Formats: sequence, structure tokens, C-alpha cells
Amino acid sequence: MFITIEGIDGSGKSTLAQRAVALLEKSGHKTLWTREPGGWEHGDLIRSLLLNGTLKNDLTEIMLFLADRCEHVKQVIEPALHEGLCVVCERYCDSTRAYQCWGRGIERSKLEALMEWCQFPEPDLTIWLDVSVNTACERIMVRGRADRIESETLDFHRRVSEGFRALSAEYADRFVQLSSEKSPDELELELKKIFADRGII
Repeated sequence: MFITIEGIDGSGKSTLAQRAVALLEKSGHKTLWTREPGGWEHGDLIRSLLLNGTLKNDLTEIMLFLADRCEHVKQVIEPALHEGLCVVCERYCDSTRAYQCWGRGIERSKLEALMEWCQFPEPDLTIWLDVSVNTACERIMVRGRADRIESETLDFHRRVSEGFRALSAEYADRFVQLSSEKSPDELELELKKIFADRGII
């Protein structure tokens, strides 16, 4: 089972991922919790460039995200799936679609061609944490120093949010929307029901 957790910055992906892993492990599933970018050996080098580096070309950004994912899939995700583990991943291909196509304006067909060439495995389930941009930005401010992408304009984050909404309709068979305006405990209960309804736990 390959589960991805998506949403704009400040939507609470890490908090939900932690609870998802706990639910799965409590039900007897061996589970791997990972993230993008940087969820593989030496991946922090690319993560640092993407989140804190001085990048001037949007194509550099997209190529770094895809290079990171190629190694992440090869070194971490595919081996875990082959061993029968559940994989919970914070961010994956849908983040690239939302941030690079809706956010940056990269042509969707070109991105899809690149990702098809890379042969990334498709998630079985994607949890989309929907939250207002204002709420997300408030959370980022409370958290402390914002990274390069978190520091983008409100309009940028609104476009990314619109991208996730469009993707949730396009991939309705695997996307499940949860409101991140709710408390972590409420979200955990909803997630538990989603897992139960799909026969995961």
C-alpha cells in the first residue's frame, strides 16, 4: 500500500503522517514513513538546494525535484513496497504538479511526459489536506523562519491550492479530501474511517 499525503505548506502533513503510521502499525502493518524532497541517503543535499538555495530558473527547480524523486523511488519507496511494507510519503508527484504547473506555470504536458519517462509508481491512496491559504500562512509564521518556497506570495500559494483542488477531481479514484481546519484528533478519526472503509485496517 502506497499512501501519499499532500497539501500546501502549513496544511499539517507531518502531523497527519505520524498518525497515519501509528494507525497502520497498530493494525499490524509494517510501515515506512518518508518525505520529499530529501527522503533518501544524501537527499538532504537536494532538499537544501530546493528549500534554501538561490534558484533563478523554474526548470532548475523542477529538474531537482524529479532527480530527487528518481533516487527516492529507487532507493527507498520501491524496495519497501517490494518487501510488502506500507509506505506513507509526505509529498509526491501531485505536489510537483500543483507547485510547478499551477504555481510556476510550467506546461503540464511537459511535466507529465518527464514523469512518465521516470516511471514513478502511482499511489494507491492520496490524502489531500485542504486548508485556507491564510490559515496555512499563519501556521508557517508561528513555526518560525519560512523556507524559499514557503516565502512565496499569497497568490502563488492560492494557485497551488487551486491546483490540488483540480487534481483531486482529476484523480478522484485515489484522492480523499480532509479539512485541515479541523483538530489533529478529528482528522485522525476521519483517517481511521477512510482506512477501514478501504479495507486497509
